[in-house]
Amino acid sequence: MCGYRRRIQGERRTMTVSGRGVAILSHHQRESAVGLVDRAVSWLGAHGCEVWLPPEDAHAIGRDSLASDSSIATAQLVVCIGGDGTVLRAVRGLDGAPVRILGVNVGVLGYLTEVEPERLEEALDAALADRCRVEERMMLSVDVVRAGGGVEGPWRALNEVSLEKREAGHTVRLRVSIDGEVFTSYQADGLVVATPTGSTAYSLSARGPVVSPGHRAVLVTPVAPHQLFDRSLVLRPDEPVEIDVLEHRMVDLAVDGQRVATLLEGDRVRTTVDEQPAWFVRLGPDRFHQVLKAKFRLTDR
Repeated sequence: MCGYRRRIQGERRTMTVSGRGVAILSHHQRESAVGLVDRAVSWLGAHGCEVWLPPEDAHAIGRDSLASDSSIATAQLVVCIGGDGTVLRAVRGLDGAPVRILGVNVGVLGYLTEVEPERLEEALDAALADRCRVEERMMLSVDVVRAGGGVEGPWRALNEVSLEKREAGHTVRLRVSIDGEVFTSYQADGLVVATPTGSTAYSLSARGPVVSPGHRAVLVTPVAPHQLFDRSLVLRPDEPVEIDVLEHRMVDLAVDGQRVATLLEGDRVRTTVDEQPAWFVRLGPDRFHQVLKAKFRLTDR
């Protein structure tokens, strides 16, 4: 078993670390992830750490001996070996538990997976010895109020909550209210409510603004709107956003890319800032603009 010192430098909140060992989540299809899992298990075992993988991960990569039904929320550290999708899966599994996430990039863009494979052991050592920066990322909480009564959810989103049309060739009509007051209705293919972290995900493809993930803000961006007002809104985190489905066409509700509900006329989606953020281990300084530059291969000219 291994442990953390419980001080987190440079953060506004106190994070209690009381779990045991290290849980590893792995990309299921990338061959390079398997070797990195083996390296991580070897290093962690040599340093006295208990290590396990969720059963679905262990089976997918052929490491069934490491499978455990223990929730990753009971870990001291979650190591994600994959891309941003693997990190989002970890965030869903933690469901608000204050556990640090260390992302190792074997994906393509890897906004959330900062550590490159050659630095794996260095990153593990820094995380367990508390020689790292821990970055707080704001999350959203979302639920659905059905027209006929009843509430579904809540779900938690690190990137975004999206409402999308179900039928090709048609738009949907969505009314947006902010802080209890109606703002406007959108005739569009959909609508994205994003965090600053999610500003480089679906929101970006909908031409939303790029926002440094250290900010606390809520971004509302229509997807292919059929109207003159097509701009994104950047709201304060204490301004709840409610979205009503106004017409008969079905709307899919997705949280971080995972469909969670189908919405009908009269249903309402409510989004607020979640009380619990996500916590990420970072080795280097906070240089989001340089990460953005590298991901988009921007030049100095």
